[in-house]
Formats: sequence, C-alpha cells, structure tokens
Amino acid sequence: MDAQFQKKNAYNNTASTFEVGDDGFRKNIDDDGREKRTGTLVTASAHIITAVIGSGVLSLAWAIAQLGWVAGPAVLMAFSLITYFTSTLLADSYRAPDPVSGKRNYTYMDVVQASLGGKKVQLCGIAQYVNLVGVTIGYTITASISMVAVRKSNCYHDKGHEADCKLSNYPYMMIFAAIQIVLSQIPNFHKLSWLSIVAAVMSFAYSSIGLGLSIAKVAGGGHVRTSLTGVEVGVDVTGAEKIWRTFQAIGDIAFAYAYSTVLIEIQDTLKSYPPENKVMKKASLAGVSTTTIFYVLCGCVGYAAFGNDAPGNFLTGFGFYEPFWLIDFANVCIAIHLIGAYQVFCQPLFGFFEMKCRQQWPDSKFITTEHIVNVPFCGEYYINMFRLVWRTAYVIMTAVIAMIFPFFNSFLGLIGAGSFYPLTVYFPIEMYIARAKIPRFSFTWVWLKILSWVCLVVSLVAAIGSVQGLLTDVKKYKPFETV
Repeated sequence: MDAQFQKKNAYNNTASTFEVGDDGFRKNIDDDGREKRTGTLVTASAHIITAVIGSGVLSLAWAIAQLGWVAGPAVLMAFSLITYFTSTLLADSYRAPDPVSGKRNYTYMDVVQASLGGKKVQLCGIAQYVNLVGVTIGYTITASISMVAVRKSNCYHDKGHEADCKLSNYPYMMIFAAIQIVLSQIPNFHKLSWLSIVAAVMSFAYSSIGLGLSIAKVAGGGHVRTSLTGVEVGVDVTGAEKIWRTFQAIGDIAFAYAYSTVLIEIQDTLKSYPPENKVMKKASLAGVSTTTIFYVLCGCVGYAAFGNDAPGNFLTGFGFYEPFWLIDFANVCIAIHLIGAYQVFCQPLFGFFEMKCRQQWPDSKFITTEHIVNVPFCGEYYINMFRLVWRTAYVIMTAVIAMIFPFFNSFLGLIGAGSFYPLTVYFPIEMYIARAKIPRFSFTWVWLKILSWVCLVVSLVAAIGSVQGLLTDVKKYKPFETV
C-alpha cells in the first residue's frame, strides 16, 4: 500500500480518485497535473486577513504614539497603498509569461525565477524563508504573552491593580509549541482554509474588543497627553530615544502589513476560473482595505485613549484591567488566531524544504512514503515520517529561539523592516518592469525606481531602530517577567 504514494509530489500528499468527463479530461486534476484547486475569493481573503491582521495590530497604538497624529496615520495609509499596489503586481506574476494562461509558479522563488532568474532567485529565497522563520518566532512570543495575560488579568482582578503578578512566558511557549506540532502535520497549504477562517474570525474579535475598550476609555474622560508629533522630547523621552522609537514604530507598521511572503502560495490555492490573478487582486483589495480600517481605528483610537503613555501591546500591556473577563476573552482570541497564523506562514517553508528533499533523495522511503492511519470519526489520514520528524524539530527550534529573545515590539519591528522592502516592494516592482519590458529612464521606470529606493531607506531606518530596541530590551531583560 505504501508504494503507491511514493511518486506523489511535494504538494499532493493524498490519494485521489480520478473521474473522466465528457471532454476526456480528468475532472479533479488541474492543468498542471496537480490535484484540483478549490480556493475561492472568500478563502483567499481569509488567508490574507489571517496573515495581515496579526499581532501587529496590538502595537499600533504605541506606534502612533511615537509618530503623532500627523505622521502616524499618514505612515499607516502609505504602507497600505504600497502593499496593495505591489500585491497586484505580484498577483500577475503567478502565471508566466501570460498572467491568465501561462505556466503556474507555485512559490515566490518560482515567480522570481520565471521573471528575473539569476542570483536574484537565491536572494529572494533567503529573504522569504528567513522572514517566515522570524514571523513564526514572533507569533510564538506573542501567543505566549497573550496566554500569560489571561492569568495576569485574573490576578489583578483578585489582588488589585498594584499586585505583583509576575509569571514566566516559558511554559506557555511550550504549550503553544505542542499545539503547533500537531497542526504542523496538516499536509499542505491547500488544507488550511478552515483554520484560516477560524483565525480570521478571531482576529476581528480581538481587534473589535480592543477598539471598543479604547472608545469606552475615551468616552469615560480623563486627561491623556497627545500631540501632533507624538511623544515629546524632554518630557517622555530623550532626543535619541525619540529617533530610535520613531524608526522602530515604522518597522512595527511595516510588520503589520507583511503578507507578501505568502501571497503566491495563497494564490496557488485558487480555482482556475475565474482567472487566479483577478480573484487574487480582489482578495488583496478586500483584505488590505479591511485591515487598514481596523488598523487606523485601533491605532488612532488607542492613541486617543492612552496618549503618549500607550503600552507596546494594548491588550497584554494592561492598558485595560476591566472588565477582566472581556480582556481574558480577547487574549484567548489572540492566541487562537496566532495558532492559525503560524500555520499560514510556516506551510510555504515546510513545502519548499520537503520538495527539495524529495528531489534530492527521490528513492528514500523515509522521505517519500505516506502511511495510512484510520482516525476515528475523521476517516483516513496520511502520516509521513520525514514530515513528522522535521516539522516537529522546526516548531521546537522556533520555540527555543522565542524563549531566548521574547521581546514583542523590537522583534516585530525587525521582522517588518527586514521583509517589507525585498518581498513587498523590490521583487514585485523588478518583475513588473522585466515582464512589461518598461524602457529605462521612461516616466514609469523612474517613478517605480523612486518608490523602490524610498522604501529601501524606510526599511533600513526601521531595521536600525529595531536592532537598537532589541539591544535595549536584552539589557533590561528579566526572565520571569512578562515582556
């Protein structure tokens, strides 16, 4: 029985029963010979919302506090417009050379290979997969902080807001890792739709709760200091701290829009008709516009509620203490959302590594053999020993790194800065220029290059600010305090 599964490719790990239609073609096989894709506008939008509305939304009140009423919303809107624009360019790259009838490209690296080739493919792979590892580490940190926040919320409710409710994040990182070890056995991205829909619902839930609590705090009165330029030099921070925090805030906002790393993999789940690029553009518009509305509301209303003293994470930093049960529910929603988001970001990495291993060792039964297991009430499930061992090892590795560097804002800023320019801006623009054969120094070429260089400068300053923030956090770090 095992032998029949050894020839399955990296993405199609389950047996299929093929039906032949009147036209002679097998009904459940796509034009590339792979299992029929079933993704729709709804599932693609859910994947995007799961990827975009992540832990980044929780730091936006802090980010707006560093930038102020003028620059804060302006930076948010700028990142939103740039992300949507470049995502439309990237969506047209899924098939090549024609965006509707060309050959499919299954990963970001495949897209770069088809459009640019050369060393840029390796550079893309490094940028993408390092970013995916970073995001999964960041989500492990954030999920554990939210789990700890539930315990701390109950502690503050029982013992008072000044109580010493210190808890270690480490046990909760291990709990999160244990859950991910199980979910990581989901064979591929195509099987994640249900998890993304659940995670998207959770993201709306906790974002809405945070927004509602901020509105209630604003309506309840009380003086908080806000300003057009954010935290004030000489009052809240020193001049140097103002600069570093501004850079870090830009990185946090960049992280809040980081989903280009998985856009191609999301598009590869879509049905062939309507054309994938058209559906993906609609999904990107729906996802980015929806998240931008939430981001502006959460960031701006959060800043209005807390002013220049806005916490780095307004649900787990205890900007709110009551009603404690609602805070608990919001943090549970965050944890559930991040359980799904972790899978959305790590599945492309899993698929790439397993594909390379199959190509390198095609005769290895340990790598290629699928074992059938009958799960009560769930039917047949396919276990691959290599997938079990390596994915488990990966989850453990991310958990260990998260335990070593459990710093929320600085880590998010560094990931956002490191991925935004190459994956969200540089490669989509370069591929569009190459595909459309835009002449050098033409108007379109010049303004696209200007956009690219401006985003490079923004990413560099954000990275510098985040590294400085990490170094500061390391100096202050106490292992048994929630960060």
